[in-house]
Amino acid sequence: MALIKRLLALDGVNVVCRFRDDGELVEGYGLMQRKEMMRLAQFARDYRRMIQGNADQVAMFTGMRGWTPPRGWIVRGLAQSVCGVANLVCVVDSNGAPLNEILLEMGEISRW
Repeated sequence: MALIKRLLALDGVNVVCRFRDDGELVEGYGLMQRKEMMRLAQFARDYRRMIQGNADQVAMFTGMRGWTPPRGWIVRGLAQSVCGVANLVCVVDSNGAPLNEILLEMGEISRW
């Protein structure tokens, strides 16, 4: 069984994907068609790059340590949210999903 599948056992997680640095989908599981998972992987790659650029600028302008590298991100919507850590991305229910637990588990899995 793929290690990332264990994220689906967390409350509120509907989709989980792992992607390469170029945004190519490596594996994906959950309630989404493969074509949609491929778009999700591209979105996550692009969003991660944008967040990294913003964090780099904040670190440069403030002269403070600790801004980079960003450990994760969340884009929150009314019904669903998207969470990203490293090369993992999850789609979760916005209402009631334990986001802290999900991000911690994603961080753990991303190191494998």
